[in-house]
Amino acid sequence: MRTATVPPTIKPLKRLAVHATTTCAEQASIYGKCILATYTDVRQDICKAEFQKFGQCIREAVRLEIRHPLIQYSFIFLR
Repeated sequence: MRTATVPPTIKPLKRLAVHATTTCAEQASIYGKCILATYTDVRQDICKAEFQKFGQCIREAVRLEIRHPLIQYSFIFLR
C-alpha cells in the first residue's frame, strides 16, 4: 500500500478523496469492477468483500496519516 501525504490543513473529506484515489486505488478499482460486473443483477452484499477491503485500506491510510508526529503536532496548533 502506497501512502499519500496530505497537508493537515486540508479538510477531512478532501483527505479521504486523496486516499481513495491514490493510496487505495487498487482496492477501489477492484470494488468498482465488481459493481460494474454485477450492476444488472443487484443483490444485497454482492460486492461486500471488495467493499470491506477498500474500506479497511481507507481506514488504515487515514489512521496512519493522523498518527504521523508532524501532523499530530499541527493539530495542536489548529485548535
